[in-house]
Amino acid sequence: MKHRSMPACGALLVIVTLLAACEKPVATVDGPVADLILTNGRVYSLRWQDPDTEGVPAPDAPFADGNWMPDAAAIAIKDGLILAVGSDAEIAAYSGDNTAVIDLNGATAVPGFVESHGHYTELGEIAERIDLNGVTTMAEMASRVAARIADTPAGEWVYGAGWDEGAWADALPTRNAIDAISPDHPVVLKGRRGFGTLVNQNVLDIAGISSDFEAPSGGDIVTDDSGQPTGVFLNRAQTLITEAMPPATLEQKKRIVMAGLMEIAAAGYVSGHHAGVYADYFPAYAALAEEDKLPVRVEAMLAARPENLDLMNTWIERGPTRDPAEKFQVRGVKAYFDASLGSRGAKMIEDYSDMPGHSGVSGSDYGFPEDVVTAAIDAGFQVGVHAIGDAGNREVLDFYERVAATNPDSRSLLHRVEHAQIVHPDDFARFGELNLVASMEPCHAVEDSPWAEERVGPERIKGGYAWRTLRRNGAKLIFNSDLSGTDFDIFYGLHCAVTRSDRSGQPAGGWYIDEAVSIEEAVRAWTSWPAESSQRQDLTGTLGVGKLADITVLSIDVFNVGQAEPHRLLEGQALMTIVGGEVIVSQL
Repeated sequence: MKHRSMPACGALLVIVTLLAACEKPVATVDGPVADLILTNGRVYSLRWQDPDTEGVPAPDAPFADGNWMPDAAAIAIKDGLILAVGSDAEIAAYSGDNTAVIDLNGATAVPGFVESHGHYTELGEIAERIDLNGVTTMAEMASRVAARIADTPAGEWVYGAGWDEGAWADALPTRNAIDAISPDHPVVLKGRRGFGTLVNQNVLDIAGISSDFEAPSGGDIVTDDSGQPTGVFLNRAQTLITEAMPPATLEQKKRIVMAGLMEIAAAGYVSGHHAGVYADYFPAYAALAEEDKLPVRVEAMLAARPENLDLMNTWIERGPTRDPAEKFQVRGVKAYFDASLGSRGAKMIEDYSDMPGHSGVSGSDYGFPEDVVTAAIDAGFQVGVHAIGDAGNREVLDFYERVAATNPDSRSLLHRVEHAQIVHPDDFARFGELNLVASMEPCHAVEDSPWAEERVGPERIKGGYAWRTLRRNGAKLIFNSDLSGTDFDIFYGLHCAVTRSDRSGQPAGGWYIDEAVSIEEAVRAWTSWPAESSQRQDLTGTLGVGKLADITVLSIDVFNVGQAEPHRLLEGQALMTIVGGEVIVSQL
């Protein structure tokens, strides 16, 4: 893999470091000339101090009498870095004959949003798959499959995704209706949250799965009353299907990766952390990075799963990427400790409230290779472990504690707990004590609210989706969507974070509203805090002299709208995404 750095980075950093010493840098006739200037905007640089753990803005924040005030109006960019941030008049001094000038016409510019937990290949694959989001009946599911089959040559595999495992948990779909309309096609229909897959009989035949087939540890092959597979594979059993599916070519995979990354770029994201990269798609990312074609920055979190150990071991031996300015970073690992709350696979300390005798699955039974994850930490990789249930979270905290006991320096890597969905009251303080990042999804709280309390009961739910409590206990907090399972629209995410209600305002008043965050905390959880989590805050996360010119331009002032009329956040639109000074997407 070729390692690339920002052009002229060293020389320019000398210049901008000198400029940073001045509160208002001014160019001279012989001074630096910008490649690009953004002017006439409402710029929030986020260069002031963080709010306190109750969400109260810092004394130096541009906030007074309940209102936010932009701290700049224009930005000058050169060689992919920020040259200056200031007033229109100050920044005009950096304009030259070849400077491109973009009038923002009053639009709001913020540090570029980061999607810190997503699955971009899934997003790219969705463009080529049947959309099953919102499907609630087998008749509707079969109808959508039939429409795609009508245009697909016989024998070709047909893929779909989006049925909600949580909504279907009490009456899972079956293959019968799909079999009836797909005699000549293998059909694979993935669940919305990645914990369930429905296939037809053709796929069962190809995979060699019948009534006497034993599911792998941590998985379940659902059967009917006669013991025959219904076509649904849950959790780790899904690997039986993925192993039977024909592989895509490298060029197809590159196309899928690009499609996914361009979608998040259009939504205003300048960077994406791919949570769980496997050997199948890693070469596509590496090739696009080598060809300098990645449209946004990518942090690949290698999947620590038994079937991915060859890739894991290769990188453990090599060590994480060292140059933080590279567009493609391989410095993280994603591990999986338990399953989902919706499928009742998340590991709970006590049995599920709505399923006595069942408490979920975790650890080695779910494919968590502790020795490999520990080796990755010892090699310098930041680890993010998926933990949903209160037992799952406790056991992950225990794991990080064991590692820190023998490797105290490991705390400095800012390891993550992905989702941290249900936490026992006794365990909140441990997040701060262990210097951990809680990587969470505001949209999950809102979307799970109709059924989550039934799963765990009225007491345990108080430790669920508990963003404020985690902040009070010293956890570092970052927000994301876990796409493709959830809408990754940043305005929807911000709305969920500050209101804990959905697009229609439900639940009224917000679901356990005391756990909501302020609009500043929400914005930071998608910008400056992910930069700090990745230990790249010196390069990105705020708009300052010498930092990467990664900028998102928005149609609304999210600070003031989110402060005064948060329901209006849903009216927002990403107008421009700039990565390293290059305009990737623009609707201006």
